[in-house]
Amino acid sequence: MTPADSPLLPVYAPPEQVFVRGEGCWLWDEKGDKYLDCIAGIAVNALGHAPPVLQKALNEQAAKLWHTSNMFKVKGQEELANKYVAASFADVVFFTNSGTEAIEGALKMARKYHSASGQPDRIDIIGFHGSFHGRSYAAINAAGNASYLDGFGPSLPGFLHAPFGDIEAVKALINPETFAAIIIEPVQGEGGVRSAPDGFLAALRALCDKHCALLIFDEVQCGASRTGKIWAHEWDSVKPDVMAVAKGVGGGFPLGAFMATHEAAKGMTKGAHGSTYGGNPLAMAVGNAAFDELSKPEFLERVRQISNHLGQSLEGLKDRHPNLVEDVRGKGLLRGLKLKIDPKEVQAKLRTRKVLVGSAGENVLRLAPPLIIDEAQISQMVDAIDAVFAAYMSEAGA
Repeated sequence: MTPADSPLLPVYAPPEQVFVRGEGCWLWDEKGDKYLDCIAGIAVNALGHAPPVLQKALNEQAAKLWHTSNMFKVKGQEELANKYVAASFADVVFFTNSGTEAIEGALKMARKYHSASGQPDRIDIIGFHGSFHGRSYAAINAAGNASYLDGFGPSLPGFLHAPFGDIEAVKALINPETFAAIIIEPVQGEGGVRSAPDGFLAALRALCDKHCALLIFDEVQCGASRTGKIWAHEWDSVKPDVMAVAKGVGGGFPLGAFMATHEAAKGMTKGAHGSTYGGNPLAMAVGNAAFDELSKPEFLERVRQISNHLGQSLEGLKDRHPNLVEDVRGKGLLRGLKLKIDPKEVQAKLRTRKVLVGSAGENVLRLAPPLIIDEAQISQMVDAIDAVFAAYMSEAGA
């Protein structure tokens, strides 16, 4: 079937492979070919494909109860919320089905906070160029990427953007009478796998404190132990007021949340927000099991060790191919190679070598493997990238 014949809305352009089974870091297509997955559903399958511990939790819950809505208490919500609170800055948690919904809730919370404080005109939310916060209307306005807004009518008021890492540019955007919040990914994903510069998150925290504004961290992609700590911002010892999480926290099952301090959440009273599916019994069963694995000290230590190995391996690629690799980016197991050639071409050539990777802005080849990846699998991935680079240079006559 050609794309023109498909009943699906043509907003994606997937390659020809159709995957039918996964196990650990491996995927099999319908032809039986085996692939090493180094993108993990875009940082979602944190524990790999079909992990037994999550299968067990899901199957046991599926045999009991699937859905009641939040008209009723959902078993597992308070249990998982208590785990998130104990492992973070937060006092309260609201469960969603996706990262986009988590971002929506965080943005609403920020504006509601100022309204509840008697300052309803404080609606300005400052984001950053290259950011990505989801595909809902508010999320694309919060992101500093004009292409996401193209064709969708006028921009929403109250969303401003500064260059990533430029604290003086942030200061220049602040009007104390309208300043509500700052939203930032501690490690940008779609924007080119860029980590916030040293001291930048602390500087944003200081600005928000000075102006009684809220600091929102988007850890949808970089959270859930992907950097070797449960939350990426822990590396900077800076606490937000609100945080959105998703992707890895569900280990492959749709799950997200936004978390906050009691003070930041003071405007979110009964009826201010809601979700039919958010925090459903299936998601809570899987989310609890996933968090129990992702938060184990020995698991986090292993992620840090394998992350160091990956980082060293990528630096080796840069050293061997200086004509192709401009920079190694990211943190933990969210990494990127900023290339001097089209990363999508490299991505396609790697598929022929049975290795799956992603791409991101600023000409970046993106790597976000399952957190259970081992050194041998990293070597297989790096060897495949090495071979693609070598073939490119050979074809170019270099």
